[in-house]
Amino acid sequence: MDQLTCKNFDEFKAYNGKQLPLGEWVTVTQEMINAFADATKDYQWVHVDLDRIKKESPFKRPIAHGFLSVSLLSKMLMDLIDIESLAMGVNYGLNKVRFPNPVIVDSRLRLHSSIKDIEAYTEKGLKITWDCSVEIDGSEKPACVAEFVSLMFEE
Repeated sequence: MDQLTCKNFDEFKAYNGKQLPLGEWVTVTQEMINAFADATKDYQWVHVDLDRIKKESPFKRPIAHGFLSVSLLSKMLMDLIDIESLAMGVNYGLNKVRFPNPVIVDSRLRLHSSIKDIEAYTEKGLKITWDCSVEIDGSEKPACVAEFVSLMFEE
């Protein structure tokens, strides 16, 4: 995987409006789905009840929570970018989110993304708006499409 490497925020700002490298594949396992259910207390049967899924689900296999796909965005983006002067980053929010296609257990996902906007945020910070699409290997429709906003701070 190619990684965007910048020494500091000034170098990073040059990528405003540009496409980022394509992300690495991440496999969504049943263990991940169960851990997400435990963390969120969302035990809807389509995610965790294997017997009922086999009998009643149109997919016949567990599907991941939609918000699991969204929660992977931070990691997927930070895997693509290395800013040497970065002290920390935090999630700011989401402007738009859609889940066009379910993620079947053991599916592979990868991120397609670009930087939509970079704004100053305090003296040492930036507010970044990312356009993100989470591809499902072998599927025409993505798992998740989101306009994701984060804050990053320099040392």
